[in-house]
Amino acid sequence: MASQQQRLAQPGLQQPDSLQQQQLSQDFDPVQKFKTLIPQLKESLQNLMKVASLNLSHNTAIDSGIERSDTAVQRFDKSLEEFYALCDQVELCLRLAYECLSQCLDSAKHSPNLVPTATKPDTVQTESMSYAQYLGMIKSQISCAKDIHNALLECSKKIAGKGQPQGIMGPSL
Repeated sequence: MASQQQRLAQPGLQQPDSLQQQQLSQDFDPVQKFKTLIPQLKESLQNLMKVASLNLSHNTAIDSGIERSDTAVQRFDKSLEEFYALCDQVELCLRLAYECLSQCLDSAKHSPNLVPTATKPDTVQTESMSYAQYLGMIKSQISCAKDIHNALLECSKKIAGKGQPQGIMGPSL
């Protein structure tokens, strides 16, 4: 009887953990965050249109002399600000998702095959490269990074050289 109660209690304990994991993955996944923001954005837009409609009808009634201006209506600028804030969050999520995709594609392009990590020969992966191929790829990446570094140094020296007046060579002793 006690073991059955423990079994029933355990799934209840596991559900909050899975919910927390789902929320954590949602926080880090821009696509999931985007999917959760869309209904909020839709609701915010509906609220914005409702507030705009109420304000327009209220202002029309004031202009017609039907109502007085002392009645309180919801502020349009607050609703608009909330809508724009959600739009900004959606934009950031989409940019982040694009950057993640771009980084993934670049990673696949520059290092398409894995180096086998298994020590047993029977577990060698079919789509992996040999260690010698891997070293060659790494050497070419290092060479490219050095070329970029040298080009940046050369450009910075040219920029620093243009900053000094041409008639003055520097302090003389």
